[in-house]
Amino acid sequence: MKLFPRLGAGWMLVAGVSFSCMGLLVKFGAHYFSSAELVFYRSIFGFIIIGASVVAEKRSLMTSYWYLHVIRSFSGLVSLWLFFYAISHLPLATAITLNYTSPLFLAVLLTFIAREKLNPFLFIALLVGFVGVMLILKPHVNDSQWFAALMGLLSGLGAGISYLVVRIMGQKGEPEWRVVFYFSALSTLVMAVIMFFPVGVVSPQPFSIAKQHIGILIGVGFAATIGQLTMTRAYRLGKTLLVANLAYATIVFSAVMGIVFFREWLSTSAWLGVVIVIASGIMASWITNQRSME
Repeated sequence: MKLFPRLGAGWMLVAGVSFSCMGLLVKFGAHYFSSAELVFYRSIFGFIIIGASVVAEKRSLMTSYWYLHVIRSFSGLVSLWLFFYAISHLPLATAITLNYTSPLFLAVLLTFIAREKLNPFLFIALLVGFVGVMLILKPHVNDSQWFAALMGLLSGLGAGISYLVVRIMGQKGEPEWRVVFYFSALSTLVMAVIMFFPVGVVSPQPFSIAKQHIGILIGVGFAATIGQLTMTRAYRLGKTLLVANLAYATIVFSAVMGIVFFREWLSTSAWLGVVIVIASGIMASWITNQRSME
């Protein structure tokens, strides 16, 4: 039995590498595709994989929580879209770190929406976390990158909303695979409408361009799907708090990839901000986990 937590930690590290590779490929793909297109290809890959599993195992898609699935799917979709936009315009480690402010936003949402009592230590963690965000953004982010930085921070808020809704559905007994399926299905449908219909705001690249860079598109979808599956397994096999904290390894992996592939050297203050955000996120996760056990 002692082996299981270690397996969970190992799977989370695999998930961290997978999500870092996804971010790396998104940054490469941003030279040829819009953020909306990248979200579409990432979503449709997951939809096909999970859809095939649903059909093969004859799982039921009936649910009593349609409204929660819609909220989770739209918040997750907007978060993913903004996240990909931030990756396209910011250093990889910066974009990933801004997205990983989601535990801080989740703690705020639990306090003001779920009406959970604000722990004073949690309040301190939130303040420290957003001080870390400011160290990352200024003076590291230049004038032309502030909009992308704001989008990255909003992607963290969107992710926080998604996690809150997923938490609520989990408490109601809704299986994770159904949550992921509807998210993938809705994301694929919405992005298809945006890209391929006259009402769309994004014109897709010609098929010849997509065909030429199909490896990037497949890689984004494959890495995201592997990351999702291994993260789910990590939470199932490992200790929740340990696994949640190891998720921050994604920032470290992404920072290394940013340096190796794009020569993205962060300033000392930016690195300090990254460390502060990770530390405050871990503290917020620990306090939130303790409250859920009470």
